[in-house]
Amino acid sequence: MSVHRLALKVALGVGGAAAVLTAGASLTGAAWGWALPAGAALGGGAYVAVKQLVNGRLQDTRALLRHLRQFEFEALGTGDDDGAQRDTLKREEARRAAPALRRDEMDALLDEARRTGRVMAERVRELRKMENYRREFIGNVSHELKTPIFSIQGFAETLQGGAIEDEDVRGAFVEKILRNADRLRHLARDLAEIARIETGELEMTVTAFALGPLVEEVTESLGPVAAEKGVTLSERLPEGLPRVEGDRERLRQVLSNLVDNAVKYNREGGTAEVAARHMPDGSVKVNVVDDGVGVELEHVERLTERFYRVDQSRSRRQGGTGLGLAIVKHILSAHGSELSVSSSPGRGSTFGFVLAAASSGSGSAGGRGKPDQRGEREARPANEEQRGKQRGKA
Repeated sequence: MSVHRLALKVALGVGGAAAVLTAGASLTGAAWGWALPAGAALGGGAYVAVKQLVNGRLQDTRALLRHLRQFEFEALGTGDDDGAQRDTLKREEARRAAPALRRDEMDALLDEARRTGRVMAERVRELRKMENYRREFIGNVSHELKTPIFSIQGFAETLQGGAIEDEDVRGAFVEKILRNADRLRHLARDLAEIARIETGELEMTVTAFALGPLVEEVTESLGPVAAEKGVTLSERLPEGLPRVEGDRERLRQVLSNLVDNAVKYNREGGTAEVAARHMPDGSVKVNVVDDGVGVELEHVERLTERFYRVDQSRSRRQGGTGLGLAIVKHILSAHGSELSVSSSPGRGSTFGFVLAAASSGSGSAGGRGKPDQRGEREARPANEEQRGKQRGKA
């Protein structure tokens, strides 16, 4: 392969990779307008760099050969018999060494070219995978946007036409319009969150805080949703639970998503509980446990994929965006933790994660409420309507 062809191949790979990476990061078609010139510029730079590298190696090889030829010429011009004999031996050694040196140099160049080719092939595979993901992501977003938009348009046009005279039916239509608008709002929020995560702009404010009040905020905010579905929502934290370190608002987002799922994918009369315990290594383990529909083992590993749904029809009825657990995964990763999932179909699921305990100087104020005889706070229902139905748990 000529120097020009080798340099051109590497340049095309670098330029194409840069263009796809640049445009693919934003997931928009408009980005190609400036990604292609950027890729061309990087490709041109790669072309020049490869040619300079290879030509430099070839020049070194040619210089070595010129030196050997000069040595051979000088040896031929000597008149001393002993010197001539020595020079003849040196000349023969030089003749034998020159091809080996040339082969070593060319072998090194070929090995380097092969390594570069393998790296570029791997980059191409990664870029193809990213491009497939980009297309799938855009397709999913388009579908998620179309469904509520068409619903809103249909209900609004029906109301505008005046065909519905029944006040209750009109009210139901307005309620559905508002529900779909809320779904769009949540989708826009989650997409913005994913964009911040992908671009590394997820800001974190790490502080030491008590876990108990945070759990109470989450369960109380979702209490009405649980009551409407007939799900008993409670919390169980031990007394004296240490404070934890992390971004309180981000972890509130994590808990809210997990508790919302525990309620959403539950049955009437089911239960959902937020529990925490102090681990032997000093960390704090948080679990969200439900006795709902559960998940098949084959689906568990894919739950944190964007837009992945175990049951498409049920998920669409519930109105989720399919991005919640993907966001949870990234937030926990930023905290040095990961989401653990155990589930059994028809028996429920447990979603958990571990948080680092705050330093000893921060004190212990994670638990709250009245402790029972074993030192744990009683399970406390998340809303007033359920207080009479929920049994205390140790």
